[in-house]
Formats: sequence, structure tokens, C-alpha cells
Amino acid sequence: MLGFSFKHLVTRLRGGIVSPLALRRMGVLGMNARNVNYIARYNDRDKYPIVDDKLNTKRAARRYGIPSPELIAAFETQPSRARVMAVIEPLWQFVIKPARGSGGKGILVIVGRKGDKYLKPSGAELTALDILRHVSNIHSGLYSLGGKPDRVMVEALVDFDPVFDNYSFEGVPDIRVIVFRGFPVMAMLRCSTHDSDGKANLHQGAVGVGIDLATGRSCHAVQRGLRIDRHPDTEMPFDKLVVPGWRDLVRLAASCYEMTGLGYLGCDIVLDRKRGPLLLEANARPGLAIQVANGVGLRSRLQHIESLDLEQLEKNVEERLNYSMIRFAATRGD
Repeated sequence: MLGFSFKHLVTRLRGGIVSPLALRRMGVLGMNARNVNYIARYNDRDKYPIVDDKLNTKRAARRYGIPSPELIAAFETQPSRARVMAVIEPLWQFVIKPARGSGGKGILVIVGRKGDKYLKPSGAELTALDILRHVSNIHSGLYSLGGKPDRVMVEALVDFDPVFDNYSFEGVPDIRVIVFRGFPVMAMLRCSTHDSDGKANLHQGAVGVGIDLATGRSCHAVQRGLRIDRHPDTEMPFDKLVVPGWRDLVRLAASCYEMTGLGYLGCDIVLDRKRGPLLLEANARPGLAIQVANGVGLRSRLQHIESLDLEQLEKNVEERLNYSMIRFAATRGD
């Protein structure tokens, strides 16, 4: 059985009724197949804490030399008002997030100050009391997996690459790369919109842009399951979009295989103006909407990697990168 939301998106894209059999023939990976054949089979449960906790991910990335946004502070227990204010008072821009949040929930982005008020990307103003309340909500587990008490992270705001200035609205775009057994197999750019409140969350109305693994060029774009050609807020056409430093970005994603030990994972990466690609987070249960963003199913790509012999599977990061960029180029088809 396919996940309903994904089947619904594909059906809308195709403009008619699509049967599960037809979707399988298209190479579409369904939710149950993902859970059983890939997540359960290739992801050891004892590795989950590395990616389910963003603070653990950041520490692991540091050990493996994988760059990530600067961590300004982490509150392991409920912090006092004085401790929080001591951290954020001198900051003009910052991000507050839960260590174990999911789906982008609980992430608060501050892009500037106006007197004693803090400004969100939308222009909305928050008081210090609003921020303290948000920190308390994070710690109490309001946004965490399972509602358990959480840790609070304060990060530097990414100075994202100007190439995306007109492709994202009121927020920072990110790139998700699906990596299977160390091989990048599919990628998409997630662009925030007014509907998504400046967050790169497709379920909240962000745009998903399929990216050609070989070149970093856009090849397909959707919002709420419908194909689009331009950003809904900026009117910028997607057919001219090319992600700069693409090879370095995909190499970073492929390196997360060694860092996490997970066979099937999603890597969320942002492009900083000065530092280049930065690992935002890794996910042991990446969603399936990336297929809709690309207009291509994952199943055949995953099955191809499964068919490789042991010698091919033991390739190093650079060899895996080369293999994927050739094998899964958009010009090849699927």
C-alpha cells in the first residue's frame, strides 16, 4: 500500500487516476516499501540517536570534518531567563531549534532587531518574553519526537548564497539528497514561500525543485503536488536555476554515510555565501515527496544500487560520487 499523501500528489501531477500497479511500473517507491525494504533493512536502530538528535549530528559532523552551521549555545536542561538572555542579547541574527524536533517544527528564525523587538523573516515582531516562552516550549518537549523533554540549540543564521535570492521567500532554501549505501541517488531544492511561513517544508507550501545529480540544474518543480514553472511569490523561473558548487555539496552528502553508518538516509544541506555547503541535519526516515519534486521514482535507483557487487559497494566517497553523477544523470532517464 502506498502512502496516501504521496499517491495523491502523483495522481494530481498526472491529471488522472493512477493505480498502485501503474505507480510501481513508474518506479515509484511507496511508504510501506520504504519502511520495510530500506529503512528497516539498512538502518540499524542503534545508529538512530546520531541523526534523531541534531546536537548529536552536529558533534558527529565535527568529528568527521563535515561543516555545519555554527553552534552558539546548547541548553541541556531548562535554562534560566538570565542564561538565555545572556546568549541572545548580543546577537543580531540567530536560529533557535529543538535538538529532537521533526518536520521543521519548533525552529525559530530571527533575522534582525528593531529596538527591543526581534524580527522574523516575515517581518513579524517578537519580544524577549516570546523567545523565552519558545525556549521553554522546546525544553518541555512540545516539538520533539514522542513529546519527551528536549534540548535547545542556538545557531548562527546561515548567510545563504545569493544565487537563491529570488528562488526563496522569507526564508533559507535547503537541498535534500537521498543517499543509499553511500551513493547519492536523488536530490531536490526546497524553496520557502509565503504560504510556508519562510520554512522549507513541502507540507506547509514550500516548493520542491528536482535537481539533476550530474549538473546541479533544476529539472522539475512542484508546489502542493502541482507542477509549476515559477516561484509563486517572486515569479522567478526555475529553468535557469543551477546550484553552485554542486559537486562539493553532493560529496558532503555522500560522506554522511560514513558519519552516520546508516544505509538509507536523507541529508539536508544549506549553501552559505562564504563557507559553502553546510550540513543542516540528517534523517533516517526521509520522506517520499522528493520523487514528486523530480517527477521520477526512487525504486529503480535503489534497486540498481542493491544490484552492485561487493567491490563496487566498497568504493570510496569520490568513486561513489562519480558513479552516481553518471548513472543518475537526468539525461539518462529512469
